[in-house]
Amino acid sequence: MKSETEYIVPTYIYVLLSTLVVAVGIGIFRAEWSTVFISLLTLGVSLYAIRLRARLDVHIPSAFLTAAILFVYATLFLGEVGDFYERFWWWDVVLHTGSAIGFGLIGAIILITLFWSGRVASSPILTAVFVFAFAVAIGAVWEIFEFTMDQLFGLSMQKSGLVDTMTDLIVDCIGALVAAGATYVYLTKGKQSALTGVLEEAVEKNKST
Repeated sequence: MKSETEYIVPTYIYVLLSTLVVAVGIGIFRAEWSTVFISLLTLGVSLYAIRLRARLDVHIPSAFLTAAILFVYATLFLGEVGDFYERFWWWDVVLHTGSAIGFGLIGAIILITLFWSGRVASSPILTAVFVFAFAVAIGAVWEIFEFTMDQLFGLSMQKSGLVDTMTDLIVDCIGALVAAGATYVYLTKGKQSALTGVLEEAVEKNKST
């Protein structure tokens, strides 16, 4: 019998990861070392995420992990190797907004789980504030990562520099507000939506462990 925390990897995830292996081979053949580096980095982070979920004694909704892998693929591989940031002006905006919502909900799961376990006493408004701050903090860390990659490996993840960074942080705040609002509604009214459905699944599963 499969454990509750086991993650069954969808077939399309294997297909995506296979394209990374192909990209590594092509990059080596063409001596395009930035392609090799980004492809290996994307592959490594994705496999680590799958492995990490299997080892944690906590329930992480499969939708969350799948979205995380797709985000890493879309950001690092499609964005940098596929040059989607230059081809589609909205690519960076969508990814940052979506990731802020996702990270915000992760923060909500952490705090609500602690609240139900009795280890942390909180209120809906304070939980929403934590969700917002958590998501924005992750976004800030990501900007530091982009800056580091540009400086160390000569990439162009920050594109226009300060303008790109500030735009990313602004849309991070918008996504964080969406996640904080969804969390507040869930805690005060118990209403389900596309966002709070996965939130309720994680909270209920971890509450019973």
